[in-house]
Amino acid sequence: MKETIIERLNAYRAEMKKSGIAAAIIPQTDAHLGEYIADYWQVRRWLSGFTGSAGTLVITLKEALLWTDSRYFLQAAQQLEGTTITLMKDGLPDTPSIPRYLASHLVKGETVGLDGLLFSSGEIASLRSSLEKNGLKLDTNFSPVDAIWTDRPSLPSDKVFLHEEKYAGKSAADKIRDILLAVKEQGAESILISDLAELAWILNIRCSDVACNPVATGFLFLSPAGSTLFIKEEKIDAPVKAYLEAASVTTAPYDSVLTFLSALPASATVLVDATQTTYRLIDTLGSRAIPGASPVPLMKAVKNQVQLAGIRNAMEKDGVALVGAFMEIEARLHDGIELTELDVADILTRYRSRQDLYIGESFETIAGYGPHGAIVHYSATPESSSTVRPEGLLLIDSGAQYLDGTTDITRTIAVGNPTEAERHDFTLVMKGHIALATAIYPEGTRGDQLDALARQFLWKEGLSYLHGTGHGVGHFLNVHEGPQSIRLNHVPVALRPGMLTSNEPGLYRADIHGIRCENLVLTVDAFTTEFGRFYRFEPMTLFPWDLSLFDTAIMTAEEINWVNGYHQEVYRRLSPRLNDAQKTWLADKTRELKK
Repeated sequence: MKETIIERLNAYRAEMKKSGIAAAIIPQTDAHLGEYIADYWQVRRWLSGFTGSAGTLVITLKEALLWTDSRYFLQAAQQLEGTTITLMKDGLPDTPSIPRYLASHLVKGETVGLDGLLFSSGEIASLRSSLEKNGLKLDTNFSPVDAIWTDRPSLPSDKVFLHEEKYAGKSAADKIRDILLAVKEQGAESILISDLAELAWILNIRCSDVACNPVATGFLFLSPAGSTLFIKEEKIDAPVKAYLEAASVTTAPYDSVLTFLSALPASATVLVDATQTTYRLIDTLGSRAIPGASPVPLMKAVKNQVQLAGIRNAMEKDGVALVGAFMEIEARLHDGIELTELDVADILTRYRSRQDLYIGESFETIAGYGPHGAIVHYSATPESSSTVRPEGLLLIDSGAQYLDGTTDITRTIAVGNPTEAERHDFTLVMKGHIALATAIYPEGTRGDQLDALARQFLWKEGLSYLHGTGHGVGHFLNVHEGPQSIRLNHVPVALRPGMLTSNEPGLYRADIHGIRCENLVLTVDAFTTEFGRFYRFEPMTLFPWDLSLFDTAIMTAEEINWVNGYHQEVYRRLSPRLNDAQKTWLADKTRELKK
């Protein structure tokens, strides 16, 4: 495979020479600027062999480099070995940005090439400005992939299906009405939607175009005079077509969107979010584009009462599935039956698939044993899958898609007698989890204002983690959803009641173990005083923590009480759905934690 990657890089360089390109930038995204993408758009993966969901490849005539974040440092180092591609650890002080690297390695007058369908308008403006300051040019129409990727997959043709209003809680017609009212307030008449999750949410449609994310590949143009969905028309059957027509939405071929936009009258005003819309689309609109913030992410993030009822039901089903799965994992270890990381993932899928309204995984299960747990987004392969032995820690990060909700949970368990160091590390992480879980915060509070609560106990010992503490979660949609998040860098979106967000601090010791403790939490009202409204988090995930890993000597009474209270709620909610053996197991796992 390493030799194949080198051959592909050389073939790409040959195309660069033909076009007079000195350096090319290949991002990990699609024409919808998605994080998770269909195989057709996996250009960076095909060229580099790196399978992480984030990272940008830069190819010059002499070098190749890949920038990725801390989640993938270990994985990227392993997958890039022998490919001639240099790993650039994005976010570290000594790692230059891509524009800075290009400025220092290219000669004035040389050209940087990229595909303008894969970059936002804002990214292009920033990159162009940086390059021009250093005498470099930018070509936004460089896309030679089809010339060298001869067996490139086609765009997905899977059938679209309706996400019924008994799960969605609101009709597509009502959503479109509300969106256009918000668009009008920003001085525009219509709006162009590129984000696949937004499109799916607005129209109450789902599909299987992207693994684990039930979205359909398309663009959506909304206007008072009628709306158009640009999609491969063979994906739409009669019931879906009728539902769309009832919401005044017609369909057109996916690849006709640029022609449609260019034919709009000069007087048209189309709201476009420069962070979510590619440069090529906005460039085609020209003066008809009205820059602004799409109102859809916030509407989508605040779940309605029907969705919240479904999410609570999905969490109970997921908890039941996990009880069965973890019981089997324990039994196999106890009986000396071989258990690999891939076996763990298969067991989880098997138990979840038995639950009502189950559709599939919400992301590829991360089952990292021992040192593999320190690879934040580790994905076991037949070659890498470790055998779990009765010692050390096993980190399991997994989730499911149900018609009534999306789940995402991480548990770190001891598969033998935990050491003092393992218990200490785990408890530090849990202290941070509890501090965030019990936070009371005023209306208007952002996630970045709460993030330090989860890190404070690690920081006191000179420890930390580099990923965010929390991300939004969709409703039978993408497991990673904005606009809210809980992280160190500034996030200009306040947490609101109805937002579902993860709480997942961690600690990763390279070549030793990884620890992450994750629940999904819902922002809800706490109380109102003369100082205004205050919010809190309601835990939504229902599954016990490993009691053997708590070091109560470094815990406060309040922290111990929180664990016990959470475990009581887990047992209360799950036990009616369990058989006797499962109830006995869960009762033991949720027994009282004492000082």
